[in-house]
Amino acid sequence: MSSNVPAWARQYRARLAATDSLIIVVAVMVAFASRFWWGESAASLAAIAADYWMVTLTIIGAWIISLSAYHSRDSRVVGIGLDEYRRVVNASVVTFGLLAIIFLMFKVDIARGFFVLALPLGITGLALNRLLWRKWLARQRQEGLYLHRAIVVGDEADVDYVVKQIDKRGVSLYHVIGAAITGSTEGSITVNRHQLPIVSSLSNVAEAASYLGVDAVIVAGNPGNGSTYIRDLGWDLEGSTTELVVASQLTNVAGPRIHFRPVEGLPLMHVELPQFGGGRHLLKRAADVIASSLALILLMPLMLVIAWLVHRDSRGPILFRQERIGRGGQPFPMLKFRSMVATAEDDLAGLLDKNEGAGALFKMKNDPRVTRVGEFLRKYSLDELPQLWNILVGDMSLVGPRPPLEREVATYENHVHRRLYIKPGLTGMWQVNGRSNLDWDESVRLDLYYVENWSLAGDLVIMWRTLKVIRGAVGAY
Repeated sequence: MSSNVPAWARQYRARLAATDSLIIVVAVMVAFASRFWWGESAASLAAIAADYWMVTLTIIGAWIISLSAYHSRDSRVVGIGLDEYRRVVNASVVTFGLLAIIFLMFKVDIARGFFVLALPLGITGLALNRLLWRKWLARQRQEGLYLHRAIVVGDEADVDYVVKQIDKRGVSLYHVIGAAITGSTEGSITVNRHQLPIVSSLSNVAEAASYLGVDAVIVAGNPGNGSTYIRDLGWDLEGSTTELVVASQLTNVAGPRIHFRPVEGLPLMHVELPQFGGGRHLLKRAADVIASSLALILLMPLMLVIAWLVHRDSRGPILFRQERIGRGGQPFPMLKFRSMVATAEDDLAGLLDKNEGAGALFKMKNDPRVTRVGEFLRKYSLDELPQLWNILVGDMSLVGPRPPLEREVATYENHVHRRLYIKPGLTGMWQVNGRSNLDWDESVRLDLYYVENWSLAGDLVIMWRTLKVIRGAVGAY
């Protein structure tokens, strides 16, 4: 059976393997030098090196093999999501754990400082290496290169939804070149104001995939005869280079919450229910306290400068306090640097007919109430720095849903109240996906997705993406 890995993916994987191996060698050698180099004579250093050369080679070889065994360079995970980094970390930690046990069993004398230092150095280097390669890959994909060519199969509405989700972000994994629509064999459909050609009937998808040389067939929804259709399509694609992908209809359920457990030949999909308390939330709170404390200390000089600028720019208090609704519907005073004139709340009534915000949220480009300094602060989200205090005292979290006003909550549909199941955040999915440019439904969807699927690793990614969004001032007004 031929490999179903595209040529570009094999080339990219080879580059990753080369740079991963180089970083592992460097990390182990730096750890060796840091542990033994200083204060040793040339003769004693040579003796140590002779004793450690087999240990060093064992660590390097096992680490390189482990990265491959964990499929950390699989074309389905590189360049997108957290799974790539998770596999790198897991492979590294397991390698060192197993080596430590083996060295102990065989009574291999090894300096713990050398052994322990190599692990964080290597993980840091490998993560940075993947990040740099990911940035390069993202630039290539923006040019239409290094993408999986795909056909989307299903009813027109399902195909439309899946293609829009694929195209939503600037950098995607797939380039959709055509569709197979239920009940249609020719023509095209309009998705995002672009014409997507219908390349096949449902019964001839495998032939079309072979003819067009696509890398993936994405099944959207429940076309044809449902599971029977997917099974038959899988059989038709056997032996080809095309991958079969099924788009989950559980649109707000992240992958880690989904587990497949076959029972007597019946493939059961278990969906873990979201948890809104327990150990993970305690860890999130601990991270909030530590990070907000450090940020307040480090950013205090900047905050004092901003306070002085706000005071000089217009009359009124330096801080703006506004009641927002937090976890469980509890109100709290959210702090911001004042970015509007002191009479902004009183002036709001005369501007409601010019509302450009999402749903119940009032937003307006070129709002006349915004001061000169306030415009700059809003552009780079500097007006929100005082919310670090809200995080420290427990009203907010670093990452979470957007903190709503009471009048917004009063308009919520029943399901939207799930936004209040966890603490609101200084940043969140809403900020890294468009901020004020989002419509109401999309803002709600992103917040609900976060509430049910958050993780500490995901929070780190959101905070990293927030810095990039703020630098580009996307959707800030």
